[in-house]
Amino acid sequence: MDTYLLQIFNGISVSSIFMLAALGLAITFGLMKIINMAHGEFIMIGAYAAYVIQNIFSQYLPASIFDFYFFVAIPASFLAAGIFGWVLEKLVICRLYGRALDSILATWGVSLILQQLARSIFGAPNVDVKSPDWLNGALLIHPGLQLPYKRLFIMLMVIICMTAIYYLMYRSNYGRKIRAVMQNRAMAASLGINTRKIDAYTFALGSGLAGIAGCALTLLGSIGPTLGTNYIVDTFMVVVLGGVGSLWGTIAGGFLIGTGNTTLEFLTDATLGKVLIFTLVILFLQWRPKGLFTINSRSLDE
Repeated sequence: MDTYLLQIFNGISVSSIFMLAALGLAITFGLMKIINMAHGEFIMIGAYAAYVIQNIFSQYLPASIFDFYFFVAIPASFLAAGIFGWVLEKLVICRLYGRALDSILATWGVSLILQQLARSIFGAPNVDVKSPDWLNGALLIHPGLQLPYKRLFIMLMVIICMTAIYYLMYRSNYGRKIRAVMQNRAMAASLGINTRKIDAYTFALGSGLAGIAGCALTLLGSIGPTLGTNYIVDTFMVVVLGGVGSLWGTIAGGFLIGTGNTTLEFLTDATLGKVLIFTLVILFLQWRPKGLFTINSRSLDE
């Protein structure tokens, strides 16, 4: 039972990363109808940003403050991935609106370019990011059950990010503009909303959230140029299962995919568990094609 509870806890922590990575993808796909195959590479960019910050702290700053580098790495990962996303939107994505199939090919090519760029800068082998000392160890529930501080910190970080996105989307003027463009772009533009600016800033925001997810992944293992490809399929599954453009759908989809993966892999093995979760998602979508939560509007129904 302790082993199973630990597996569930690990599944929830992985679910948290899926939620964070998928949230940006859900917002941008719901807003612009762009299928971004390079989203996984923004996760990779965020992870390498944390690696760079770690190296700066270890080489140029006193050892006494090294343990605080992660508090700098989180916003640095957000900014690095967000800037790359903003540039990608300005150079490539803006030319692909209304061409969903073309966006798949174009962003897949961008993902290959970013992977090769990472190999050229950091090398092909994976690299490790040293965790701060205060994240080492585990919370002892009882002798058979210990919850690692790293995974608890990831869950706390995701809760903070989700809360911030909720207030941005549902309690701010900018969030109202995003939701207006999502539901009816033509009407929003006729009311004076600069939809092009909303697209660019929102794509940068979604990319930045993927960067934070990459920063969180550095606590769980080594990172490399192909880090994003390990998560992009699960991220798309979260978006499709939860419902495109839905915050609550992303949370629910991430939780179900993460815990489902962990549970099925525990009961069977890694390969069969992945096949079973894919099968269950496909069967569910046959019954509910729009996912768990949907945004209802005449514009989307068309």
